[in-house]
Amino acid sequence: MNPDGVDAMVRAAIGGNLEAGAWVMTHADTIDDAVLITMAALLERLPDRLDRAAAVALTNRDRQVVAIARAHLRRDRERVDALARDHLVDHPDSLIVAWIAGDAVERARGAHRP
Repeated sequence: MNPDGVDAMVRAAIGGNLEAGAWVMTHADTIDDAVLITMAALLERLPDRLDRAAAVALTNRDRQVVAIARAHLRRDRERVDALARDHLVDHPDSLIVAWIAGDAVERARGAHRP
């Protein structure tokens, strides 16, 4: 799948689309996209997935997304807030970071559980 298609699936999963969430979790091991892998880690609450996301992250933006997700999974709310604010100043279109910062990930995670 092309990067635009992967982004569309991540955005749909953020929006609560259960099929997109399942797709994200299924493809996180086969597609080298840091945001896709991070999204799967958040939905499944598998911090170990973030090691792979960090390894494939090619940009500072992607590395920041991974760091924010890692802080979130560690329940380090203050770090999430600080990192997310900085990230969103430079990348106001970063839906996944806004989603993490708004704690929407906790609500969606329950919807995507098998």
